Amino acid sequence: MTLLLLTPPIAFIVVGVFVWIQYRGMKILSAGETWPEQKGKYEAYACGEDVQNHKVKPDYSEFFPFAFFFTIMHVVALVVATMPGGMANAILAAGYLLSAVIALFVLFRR
Repeated sequence: MTLLLLTPPIAFIVVGVFVWIQYRGMKILSAGETWPEQKGKYEAYACGEDVQNHKVKPDYSEFFPFAFFFTIMHVVALVVATMPGGMANAILAAGYLLSAVIALFVLFRR
């Protein structure tokens, strides 16, 4: 019986039923639409401020260069760290690092 409960389909069904029971239980405890003092339940939270237009359009223009920087750095670290030893590979690693540095200078050329 214990081995049967550990099989992935049975475990998935058991966990799914448990999560569904929790979901239904939380719906009972949460504030509903019928309570008049909970009229702001579905409004955007703005620290008590009444915001008329709460559609925010964030600007990610400053985020992408930094995300690209960290992506380049992580890939360079992974490639250089997993490169086998030897003089020829050390020269290849140095060339790879140099190309990554040039790519970062192009990225932040402002």
